[in-house]
Amino acid sequence: MTARPEETVRKDPTPNEITEMVANTPPSGKKRSLGLLAIVACLGSFLFGYDTGVIAGALPFMHMPGEAGGLHLTAFEEGLVGGLLAIGAAIGAIVGGRMSDRWGRRHNITMLAIVFIIGTIGCSVAPNIWVLYPFRIILGFAVGGASATVPVFLAESAPKRLRGPLVAIDQFMIVFGQLVAYSMNAWISTHNGGPQVETTDGHMSWDDAQPIIDSLTITSGNGEAWRLMLVLATIPAVALWIGIRMMPESSRWYAANYHYPEAIGALKRLRDDEKDNVEKEIQQMVEINRQEAEEEKWTLRQAWKTKWTKKILIIGIILGCFDQLTGINTAMYYLPKVLHAVGFGSADAISLNVLTGLAACIGAGVGLWVVATFLRRHVGMYQELGITIALSTLALVFLFGVQPYEQADGTLSSDIPTIVPWLVLVLVAIFVFIKQSGTVVWIYMGELFPAKIRGIGNGLAVGCLWIMNAIVTAVFPPMIENLGGAITYGIFAAINLVAFIFYWKVVPETKIYTLEEIEARLEKKYS
Repeated sequence: MTARPEETVRKDPTPNEITEMVANTPPSGKKRSLGLLAIVACLGSFLFGYDTGVIAGALPFMHMPGEAGGLHLTAFEEGLVGGLLAIGAAIGAIVGGRMSDRWGRRHNITMLAIVFIIGTIGCSVAPNIWVLYPFRIILGFAVGGASATVPVFLAESAPKRLRGPLVAIDQFMIVFGQLVAYSMNAWISTHNGGPQVETTDGHMSWDDAQPIIDSLTITSGNGEAWRLMLVLATIPAVALWIGIRMMPESSRWYAANYHYPEAIGALKRLRDDEKDNVEKEIQQMVEINRQEAEEEKWTLRQAWKTKWTKKILIIGIILGCFDQLTGINTAMYYLPKVLHAVGFGSADAISLNVLTGLAACIGAGVGLWVVATFLRRHVGMYQELGITIALSTLALVFLFGVQPYEQADGTLSSDIPTIVPWLVLVLVAIFVFIKQSGTVVWIYMGELFPAKIRGIGNGLAVGCLWIMNAIVTAVFPPMIENLGGAITYGIFAAINLVAFIFYWKVVPETKIYTLEEIEARLEKKYS
């Protein structure tokens, strides 16, 4: 077991000593392919996607009365179910970033796998909403910790030639997790015939029962289906705990804490002898440590007081906030609700959610090629401009295709054109495709921050991302109810236009440099 950072003798080896160490240090274990490491580590991202996506299909069942197996959620409680996970994720991202700096990236992911299991089981067996709330926070802690740790672990483990695509797998696994969640939701909902209640007069769909609920006596129902949707996440959580224990720790975390032999051993487990130069990588790590040797300790406070690192932190925070202000979670969390509002039945809305999940998954797959081919800034600009156009069009559909057919009681008149609900579905699918094919924020989170604050800097930025996630999650239902779809999506379109300008004018390029070169360039640029 390696010493803790404060127990390490801080001595930088000379070039000759590095050559000798590289020659004499064996791999620290069996060879592991970078692809396998990415798949295992990204099970944390898969859980991130599943646990955030599953709630979309679970909410219609949770809204059902307690007698029918649901939790009888109110609109306020619905917002808390989503919002508390995001609050937990913000805490998990900030705390998890500090923990990964102190104890290691792999160690952090191992512990988070256990938290995933505890949070998932707790949510699945919660007898009421008050027991569900704390376990949603616990589950959110694991989601946030994974979102802050996995991209850093991948970025630090990958050679420059593969860093972008490898970290992009993280984004792909998030949306793949969401697709699996939507598919499981649809299968469970269809298998149960959609949300149904049993009354003294027989059974009926929950959609038919809601307008006359006060005149009915509910005896039972299939509301318990939401528990099965949630508990399935324990399977990948257990796989993550087992798989990550077979992977090496981040070589750059070892080097940042002056464990150079361990860094060499970890690198040799992952590097291709014909394509990669372990000695050169170690020399770059040593040089960064040497440049920062005059700093006794890097803390978040110190980073905030230092001009160049403060600018990097601000850019990272703004990137995280803009990622959520794209409005992506209005689709990830509430699409069945939106589709129901434009004319689809609850069961159909849950099933059709799979189509947007598939669009997101295809987009993330395309995104692997996009981030490998184009500069980071250009990918971000494509994403933001495409989302602006898609959401502006969606706002116009609500303005001219939905609002004229809204009745005083909030329902839609029967003469609304049949094409309108399908047009909403198609535009949302285009929106999530563009978002996922152009997402570079997680790559930036792994690349922007200097080695000494990579964990805590990433944690702070991702924590702010999750706080913005909580805000968007909480305000979207009242926005759509009080302002209408046209104004709501128009606001999000305007925000994305601002984000496009931010990528264009402010965000630095990182693709073509090693992590050490990025750090040196940004220090020179922002000092």
